[in-house]
Amino acid sequence: MNKIPSKRVINGTYGAVWVNGEKWLDVETFEGKVVINYEDVNMPGDGATHKKMTGWAGEGTMTVKKVYSRGSALLADFVKRGQIPDINIVGKIADPDAFGAERVAINEVTFNEFMLMKFEQKTLGTEEMPFNFADYDPIDLISA
Repeated sequence: MNKIPSKRVINGTYGAVWVNGEKWLDVETFEGKVVINYEDVNMPGDGATHKKMTGWAGEGTMTVKKVYSRGSALLADFVKRGQIPDINIVGKIADPDAFGAERVAINEVTFNEFMLMKFEQKTLGTEEMPFNFADYDPIDLISA
């Protein structure tokens, strides 16, 4: 039986994120995922509950180290005017020991909230930025 060498497992240290073309060097964690929506389908004479896809929703979250006022700088003025800016995100992970790199473009991003201010004594600051999206394009995928 073949084994996969442990050095081939992707290390998140080599991840990077670009928001509207600007590389954010302060990103600590990043996650973008697609949640598939289903409705139950019942068939006569069959006790199983089957599923029919009815759509999908894109959601994710990004945590940044509190170096800049990321959320406020990106959203505050727009939100006060009752607008949402056009936001696109590109995520990339390229561990030099892995079998390749992975890159995805996430489009039509809407951030759900942003932090005006948060701090805790003797604690490094972070800002969590949950978001949704309506389109995505895998650019590079790792394959066997």
